[in-house]
Amino acid sequence: MTFNKKLSTLLWGTLIAVSVGNASAADAGQSKVDESNEKPNILFVLADDLGYNDVGFNGSSDIKTPNLDGLAKNGMTFDAAYVAHPFCGPSRAAIMTGRYPHKIGAQFNLPEDNSNVGVSADEPFIAQTMKNAGYFTGAMGKWHLGEAPQFHPNKHGFDEFYGFLGGGHNYFPEQFEAAYNKRVAQGMTNLNMYLTPLEHNGKEVRESEYITDGLSREAVKFVDKAAAKKQPFFLYLAYNAPHVPLQAKEEDMAVFSQIKDEKRRTYAAMVYAVDRGVGRIVEQLKANDQLDNTLIVFMSDNGGKLGKGANNYPLKEGKGSVQEGGFRTPMLMHWPKHTKAGTRFAHPVLALDLYPTFAALGKASLPEGKMLDGKNIWPALQANEAPHKDEFIYVLRHRNGYSDAAARRNQFKAVKNHNDDWKLYNIAQDISEDNDISAQHPDILRDMVSSMESWSWNNQQPKWFHQSAEGAQWRLKAMPRFDQTFHVGDNTRNNSKKGH
Repeated sequence: MTFNKKLSTLLWGTLIAVSVGNASAADAGQSKVDESNEKPNILFVLADDLGYNDVGFNGSSDIKTPNLDGLAKNGMTFDAAYVAHPFCGPSRAAIMTGRYPHKIGAQFNLPEDNSNVGVSADEPFIAQTMKNAGYFTGAMGKWHLGEAPQFHPNKHGFDEFYGFLGGGHNYFPEQFEAAYNKRVAQGMTNLNMYLTPLEHNGKEVRESEYITDGLSREAVKFVDKAAAKKQPFFLYLAYNAPHVPLQAKEEDMAVFSQIKDEKRRTYAAMVYAVDRGVGRIVEQLKANDQLDNTLIVFMSDNGGKLGKGANNYPLKEGKGSVQEGGFRTPMLMHWPKHTKAGTRFAHPVLALDLYPTFAALGKASLPEGKMLDGKNIWPALQANEAPHKDEFIYVLRHRNGYSDAAARRNQFKAVKNHNDDWKLYNIAQDISEDNDISAQHPDILRDMVSSMESWSWNNQQPKWFHQSAEGAQWRLKAMPRFDQTFHVGDNTRNNSKKGH
């Protein structure tokens, strides 16, 4: 049997195994948590555009994150945590639905000028699954999955929502308070989404704190409500920090006076505010005697934005890229007695895994017919085994007339970026993607590209575009043009090159 046939056989076997495993994801691997019938609380904290090297537990030398580092020291951190897309909206759609955004037509950020599109409740969100299992559910912060009533968090299984529906927001209340007053005075019907009032369950509220602090305050209120209800909770705390605009409190800026670059100092102060908020919630969990039975997960929605203060070292590039810096993020898990203190998990994990993992830990049944692209990784985490051994991890970002694409399988990663030829890296040894080894392993590269092409066959056409011009260009240039994306040129016959 040729190498290509061997790999093809193994690939199809892997795909079948993943499909079967996902069908029973909520029932798998509970032996490690069944010593108690009590369901764990789940606190999922998502930062926005946070760099890989911008937390202490991932090696940051200039940004202080004492509360996150404390959780990391007493829990588990991850070397290779991947989100499903290098942009905010598609990444969040993947987390909430457990599907690659390309499979549900959500591969672009939502448009700024059309509030009538969004991710449909026909694709059940994790919140609805947890609610059906008896959880009190909440979402705080940035939504970015649809602004019309039918796409509202409360329609997706969240009992409580406090935050904003768009893709970003200013941080200081006096700015959106002024905009609110202007709208009332002039009878305006539209506002820049960064200046809209925040809302609580569909009703406008008058936020009085720096927005990161306000979201932390509301998260504390939520865990208090859950304690009073004597009900397990699922809380999705989606900070918009350190996403632009770069705005920080003076007292937080003062903590980083040693940082001379203004953008970096402001960015650091914004991350510090997130860390302070996490610490505040942890203290309340302790006070309520909830901490021991709360799984805390922290990560970012995509890589840090270069030029806006972020540091993704040692990863290449940043937000928007299919290189590691675009979709590999810092991540930790903390759950007393269930995560071994100081563990560093080296194997790849996916944000797509969170849906089936949370469902399994919460003893939740998956909705009938629900498809998932991740798996319950809890048994693998407990055994320190690779949950995605011999399986593929994909990332795909569409540009104007072409697409960037990458596939990782075990130690190998195939990358087509900036409309260049495909390259191959040993990502386990070359995390910075400096050494193209496609000439040494042309068959591996071709088989990886072929696998990704097969994966793309049932991708949906985009249901929206971030800007109308993108949609026009998509049609004009007959996108997605996958015949070009998945063409492997003659570069594999050339000598190995370094970098670009």
